[in-house]
Amino acid sequence: MHPGSIPGEASNKFLKALSMVDFAQARRTMVDGQLRTFDVNDMPLLDAMDNVPRELFVLPGRQDLAYIDQDILVSDSADRRYMLSPMVLGRLIQALGIDAGEKVLDVACGRGYASAVFHRLGAQVTALEADEALAADARQSLSAAGAAGVAVVTGPLEQGYAGNGPYDAILINGSVDLRPDALLAQLAEGGRLVCVKGRGRAARATLYVRSGDAFGERSLFEAAAPLLTPFVQTPGFTF
Repeated sequence: MHPGSIPGEASNKFLKALSMVDFAQARRTMVDGQLRTFDVNDMPLLDAMDNVPRELFVLPGRQDLAYIDQDILVSDSADRRYMLSPMVLGRLIQALGIDAGEKVLDVACGRGYASAVFHRLGAQVTALEADEALAADARQSLSAAGAAGVAVVTGPLEQGYAGNGPYDAILINGSVDLRPDALLAQLAEGGRLVCVKGRGRAARATLYVRSGDAFGERSLFEAAAPLLTPFVQTPGFTF
């Protein structure tokens, strides 16, 4: 050790700077190596995902996993919650075609990463979680990422949050068994909802668009996402 050096403070500053550089490079690698290669080509969206620090939205101590091309566990409570893989999430958000000023509902927001991306795109965002403790974590992460303007609310996921609607766009962060009718009812005219519908090899990213009281449904691409318990189809009785 060099005489007169101050290892503690100097080392901490160095490691902090190094970490920031590494995460910035990880974001660029995610954009170029995951998003662009999976047909995510909307420039405002690519810019948003290149600037929102995904590492702020994972469980403490797991920041090094933030940019892997997998769904990442962000809550290990009884009702587990995941942050969708960058490739799938990027394609889902792109399908919504968000314009600045639009009202967005982010269902099963976890720690708030997708909400931060929507906020970066200029949307008015409501982030919905079922668990108040996880919602509190989301508020903290969003504030740290400069997205404190996102309204984080709690309630049953399958019921949405009509108080801030109607919405121009709704994202469900996970897969569902059935058409989410209660959420579709909270769309404005021309509003869009995107989710992963189905399980296993049958799972597809699906887009719904409202026209009056009717909802068009279009299959977009093959996708896998963790199943959200409130949207599970319960087996019926057989006689």
